[in-house]
Amino acid sequence: MAVKTKALTRAYYGGPAKYAYWDGFSTGGRQGHKLAQLHPEDFDGILAGAPAINWTRFITNELNPQIVYQRDLGGVPLTPDQLNMLGNAAVSACDLVNGQHLGYIQDPSECRYDPTHDASVLCLGNGGNSTSASCVNAVQAEAMNKLWYGQTRDGSAPSPAQDNSWSVSIGGDHLWYGLTRGTTFAGLGNSAGGMALPFPIATDMVALEDQNPTLATPTFMNATGNGANGWMNLSYAQMADAYDNGVTLQPSFAYINTDNPDLRAFRDAGGKMLLYHGLADFLIMPQGSVNYYERVVDDIGSYKEVQRFYRFFLIPGMTHGLANGTTNPNANPPLPAPVGASGTQQLYDVLTNWVENGVAPKRIDIFSPDATKSRPICLYPMKARYVGGDINQASSYVCAGSDGDEDRSGTR
Repeated sequence: MAVKTKALTRAYYGGPAKYAYWDGFSTGGRQGHKLAQLHPEDFDGILAGAPAINWTRFITNELNPQIVYQRDLGGVPLTPDQLNMLGNAAVSACDLVNGQHLGYIQDPSECRYDPTHDASVLCLGNGGNSTSASCVNAVQAEAMNKLWYGQTRDGSAPSPAQDNSWSVSIGGDHLWYGLTRGTTFAGLGNSAGGMALPFPIATDMVALEDQNPTLATPTFMNATGNGANGWMNLSYAQMADAYDNGVTLQPSFAYINTDNPDLRAFRDAGGKMLLYHGLADFLIMPQGSVNYYERVVDDIGSYKEVQRFYRFFLIPGMTHGLANGTTNPNANPPLPAPVGASGTQQLYDVLTNWVENGVAPKRIDIFSPDATKSRPICLYPMKARYVGGDINQASSYVCAGSDGDEDRSGTR
């Protein structure tokens, strides 16, 4: 497409296009990374949102909540009300800025909320004092911790105080990350009438990894057999085998994981890439993007060198798209402005300004859809630090790094 559209442009205008851009989200974000890895000279700028890189890893992991239901809760899922209650409890515990509630979690990497120690969500007689219909028992509270932690080889999960599933590197028994605390589980932990509703892409993926069509749901149709909900009987160890198979089968899957950290050719071609990911993404865990970016840094050698051509922004409260992804329907988090046909006009403008004018983004001020709230999103690994004033206004924050570097300027 890139080659032919450039040829058409040259033929029509009698000269080459000045710039070429890629703007993609989810699978489009993964495609943007694949372009940078395999076709580094095709685009001057790449805008990649919530990229579906690490494909088999996170897709297999997307079935983990339903496996927890089957193995730990006897096949009885947590209800939507219970999931929302626990998510909102996490938000309330971790959204404080200057003693006030934001309504969404600003930094999930610092949130270690543990429902097994929260009497307000545990049912009366189960170590708690809640008489709500959506209260949970101790086993259900521990299951929630497992949903937040993500897939492991043996189905265990450490105390959130020890590990809240936000480690930069991953390995050993911990296979992949869970959704961040306060994020809706409507997609991955869903149920209806007490019956499990797994995300079908995840069950399809496991069927492909194990080369066993019966593991998928009945919607999976294959020449060798059809889905028969066999996933319901998978043990944690068998799920780990499927995860490993997904990595082994990358040549057969056209290397869909798209996780090669070597972006030197893209850098050398003069390309610029802007990566962004919502911290309340309910389908693709933002920790996976952090993991990949850190691997690129390790490969290139330093944040400074990587940031010359590849910059990363995390967006609190944002789902898999430009909307609220938290369990709090009133969160109203600031989001990148979706003006324009691309739906990502603000970030696209930032990218083009970087490519065409050399203005490298360090802080981007974003606004809630009703324009009542604003906040900065900061160049990773810097974070927004409150310095005084209204907690819902961008002017009350600086972007600060561990070295004390600060940026008070905002771009829109």
